[in-house]
Amino acid sequence: MEKTMKAVVYKGNGVISLEDRPMPVIEKDTDAIVRVTRSTICSSDIHIKHGAVPRAKENTILGHEFVGEVVEVGEGVKHFHLGDRVSVNVETFCGECFFCKQGYVNNCIHGGWELGCRIDGGQAEFTRIPMADQGLTKIPEDVSDEAALFNGDILATGYWAASIGEIKPADTVVVLGAGPTGLCALMSIKLYSPAMVIVVDISNDRMALAKEQGLADICLNPLEVNVGEEILKLTQGRGADRVFEVAGGENTFQLAWKVARPNAVVVLVALYEKEQTLPLHQMYGKNLVFKTGGVDANSCDDIMKMVQCKKIDTRCLITHRAPLNDVMEGYRIFENKLDGCIKWVITPYERDEIHKG
Repeated sequence: MEKTMKAVVYKGNGVISLEDRPMPVIEKDTDAIVRVTRSTICSSDIHIKHGAVPRAKENTILGHEFVGEVVEVGEGVKHFHLGDRVSVNVETFCGECFFCKQGYVNNCIHGGWELGCRIDGGQAEFTRIPMADQGLTKIPEDVSDEAALFNGDILATGYWAASIGEIKPADTVVVLGAGPTGLCALMSIKLYSPAMVIVVDISNDRMALAKEQGLADICLNPLEVNVGEEILKLTQGRGADRVFEVAGGENTFQLAWKVARPNAVVVLVALYEKEQTLPLHQMYGKNLVFKTGGVDANSCDDIMKMVQCKKIDTRCLITHRAPLNDVMEGYRIFENKLDGCIKWVITPYERDEIHKG
């Protein structure tokens, strides 16, 4: 009889479900099987559910942000062994193709964003990790699963964004969006010690968290103030030196380039569900530099060291924890931003004799 496990499956047409699925097995000698100990619901999962990720395949197990324990490895896996605690890289990459050798591993011709999108991911009891030597990062003994949980996705995204933002110590930096990825971007931006960090969001609670954590100097709510005017006042009429667009709202791209000073760098981190307009005639003469793209998965080892030495601590993002049994309720709360939810952490499935209510 085939062994099964519980998993969250994308069915298409806005439908996801918790189902019994076959246990994963080694398919290639470079694979590893990981027992998932912590997973999360990510905004990208919501985009998949909404049909905004064309590459996503129906009947795929969701989840690309998770940690776990290696329980099986293929003969070709050299760097990981049974019992290793690992965080999983959102990007699958070979390390050998043209793009990988250039450092653009998110564009790997043999991979890219695969887990939880085109192949089965980590909102499950177990999962298969292809190209495991590149796709896993060891978790040190003194780092908890939850401290390492965001390393492979949203923290890697924020870290990558900050690294390409060309931030200088005298800069005024604006971050649009104080959601999970925005907060990770703020944590990474602070490593560069800019003179002023301004966060913009419609949630005062999320901005309050950013300020409490020492991640932002100024908080602006566009429902309460004219953000463009306020930023001009705060920058002696120049505009922001660096802008990070992490919100992905209907108007946030337009706001990003408008609040940037001439010759600024604008980093586009958000994944948009609708096409955006680039009004070149309006921005002519501002000489802006736009940087875009998916997370660069090259920095996971460096990020783990930052977490280990406590330069970055993302545990403040975790507002909810519940077993895989309750994941559908988790999706409802996370998607609708209810109950102050920032990140919903999925703990292992509990069998009926353990899980009550």
